[in-house]
Order: sequence, then C-alpha cells, then structure tokens
Amino acid sequence: MSRILMLVATNVAVLIVLTIVMRLLGLESILNAEGTQLDLQSLLIFSAVIGFAGSFISLALSKWMAKRSTGAKVIESPRNELERWVLSTVQRQARTAGIGCPQVAIYESPDVNAFATGASRNNALVAVSTGLLRSMDRDSVEAVLGHEVSHVANGDMITLTLIQGVVNTFVIFLSRIIGFLVDRLLFKTQRGYGPGFFIASIVAQIILGVLASTIVMWFSRQREFRADAGGAQLAGRRKMISALRSLQRMHEPNDLPDSIAAFGISGRKRGGIRRLFASHPPLSERIEALERGR
Repeated sequence: MSRILMLVATNVAVLIVLTIVMRLLGLESILNAEGTQLDLQSLLIFSAVIGFAGSFISLALSKWMAKRSTGAKVIESPRNELERWVLSTVQRQARTAGIGCPQVAIYESPDVNAFATGASRNNALVAVSTGLLRSMDRDSVEAVLGHEVSHVANGDMITLTLIQGVVNTFVIFLSRIIGFLVDRLLFKTQRGYGPGFFIASIVAQIILGVLASTIVMWFSRQREFRADAGGAQLAGRRKMISALRSLQRMHEPNDLPDSIAAFGISGRKRGGIRRLFASHPPLSERIEALERGR
C-alpha cells in the first residue's frame, strides 16, 4: 500500500511541479499572447483523468482478457494428479506470501511460459502453459509458479498500472501543448482548433508514447528481478536458478499476446536499442542476480 500511495503522491507532485515550471518559463503568457487562452490546469486534469482511466480499465479487464487471449482454463475441480499438484502448490505459496489464493489456470500452448495478472493481490490469476508443464521438472515448475505468485504478492500489476497512468498523463498533456503551439504559431489559427492542432498532437502523442514506453519497460525489468527473488524464497534459490536456466536453454521462447507478455516468466529476445523496449531483462542477468544473492 505504501508503494501505491508513494506513486500516486509522486504523480500529483510531478503534475504540480510541471504547472509551476510552465508558469516560470512564461509558456502561459506566450500562448495567451498568441490568442490560445489555453487553460493548463484544466488540461492537466483532463490528461490525468484520461491517462489513468485507460490504465485502470485495462487492469480491471486483465483477467478476462488473459483468459480469452490464451484460452486458459481455470482449475475448479482438478481432473488429474498434475492439476491437483499445480493448484496445491499455488495455494501453499499464496499462504506463505500472505495473499488470497489466485485463480489457477492452465492454457494449451507449446510455448514454455506462465503469467500472472489481475486487479489486486487478492483478485489475481496465475496461469501456466502445457508446454511448460511438459518441458520442465516439478522443481522448476514450482519455482516458476513462485515467481508468478511473487508478482501478485508484490502488487506488480497495480504498480505498473499506476506507472502507465503517470506516463499516459504526460504524453497526453505534452502532445496537446505541442498541438496548440504548432497550430497557433505555425498555422496561425486564430480561433478554435485548426488542422495543425490535430495533426501535431497526434504525431506528438505517437512519438512521445513510444519514448515513454521505455520508462514503463524499465520498471517492468526491475520488477522481474524482485519476482525472481520472491520465487527463490517460495521455492528455493536452486530451483529458481534451475528454472531460468531451463528457459535459457529453450532460447527464451515467448508467444504470449502483447497485452500480457510483460507478465510472463520469460520475455522476447531483444538486442541493441530494442532492449529499451523489452519487458524482461536477459535471462543471463537474472541468473547472475540470483547467484549473487540480489
């Protein structure tokens, strides 16, 4: 809860600072002199409402979307010994982590992966692929499940939602400012909104959105290290390292839909500048961090 409150407080503080900076730089005066009469405070509120609304709607629908996109079937009554073991393992780990037991699901896929999602720590879903269950021994599967339960216990879904909301707010706010400036200063629109505003704001929002996504992905990579450490606590460090090495031998496969790829156990391989847009750090770095006791 303290982490969530800190992020909300940080968002509010940043918005306040941004408003002060705009005034100190005289941007409002410049815009008013050009006839824009742009209300920056109202624009900030509008940007925050839109930015956070999209993030929280996505969070609220996350479990439903994950089930639909992967075809995951929740284990209501275990049909065999394997399903009983998976369910009991997650139940035990959830008790140890001090959270309500997530829904446990299995989805049909040759991909070796698992993911966690949900609106809160006590309303989550942990799903594992049939490919992972077939390819890994139970010690490694236990560690993977511990990794996903740790994501839930750490509140990673809500944390990333808040971070995305902050990012969305800045993208919407700054893109509108750029649109106003281009429309008034270059297109010389006197009243209302001219074509310059719509064109420039859309282009700016796309560019700023791409750049801002690197911030979200950086946070995502950091929380993977924490989930690995949590998985090591729940299942054992040796098991967690073994699971990551198994994934490494399988060339880091991942065919999860983009909407939940960041919540999987392994991420897509990316090099060079593309690494800035990766949701997961390289498996070699994660293994090294565990071996060093990070």
